[in-house]
Amino acid sequence: MSLSILSGKLRSDFKIGVFDSGVGGLTVLREMYAQLPHESVVYFGDTARVPYGNRSKSEILRFVREIIVWMMDQGVKMLIMACNTSSALVLEEVRSEFPIPILGIILPGARAAVKSGQNIGVISTEATAESNAYQQAVQEIDAEAKVLQVGCQEFVPLIESDRIHDPYTLATAKRYVEPLIEAGIDTLVYGCTHYPHLAPVLAQFLPEHITLVDPALHLTAAAGKELEILGLNHHAETHATAEQRTEFYVSGDPEQFASVSQQWLGYKPVVKQVSVEMLESVHAASLPSAQVRDR
Repeated sequence: MSLSILSGKLRSDFKIGVFDSGVGGLTVLREMYAQLPHESVVYFGDTARVPYGNRSKSEILRFVREIIVWMMDQGVKMLIMACNTSSALVLEEVRSEFPIPILGIILPGARAAVKSGQNIGVISTEATAESNAYQQAVQEIDAEAKVLQVGCQEFVPLIESDRIHDPYTLATAKRYVEPLIEAGIDTLVYGCTHYPHLAPVLAQFLPEHITLVDPALHLTAAAGKELEILGLNHHAETHATAEQRTEFYVSGDPEQFASVSQQWLGYKPVVKQVSVEMLESVHAASLPSAQVRDR
């Protein structure tokens, strides 16, 4: 399905595309199951190129463009960028390039954080921290709010390799988060969609007075409102299960993704592979010939 054809006939029965560098976006998917129970989803995890947090902006922009073009060929009516790093670095750029609504996760998270407190800590990938995207978003809403950010380079690889309950993960979490606690934060934002998977780890040492903010919850609510405004929400009741309404694809090992995902989804998904080479070829085919020659 070409981009030009798709852009002219978005329908409510089309799917919602959700993409992330890996399993992190499953935290958004779980919220979609709860808040948007009639919607069908195409989930893509770019597991061959995870993590995104140590990538350059140009690399991430290329990856995201490739994924969006492939997603549009699947017939999606909306894209949810369930990746803070991508949202921080390239959201506005790709929004201007594609003819469907694309939602990022940072603004919904920032709004929720400001409602929670005035001394806000953000744990994220290094790329998101260096972009200052959360600080800018928070202070545009409330200039008096204070934001402390920590880039947590080790978290995503630990989560993707299913090492959440490893003692090393607890020690790593303390190393990243305890300076924020000592600085007096009253709110802690999961600045990466992978990080809510660390909730049982953080619960072992995070003081009770600190409120955790999961932007996935608020991003999903924003998506629901956007679908309603655009007349694209799917109201028809379905007896299909969440598993039946979701298609899973990864660029890396499907079996590894399925195994790691099972504990968070409650079922082992059927996962198909879309190779990096396939993503690159689909994207190249969508470009004018001159642009393909220049790549």
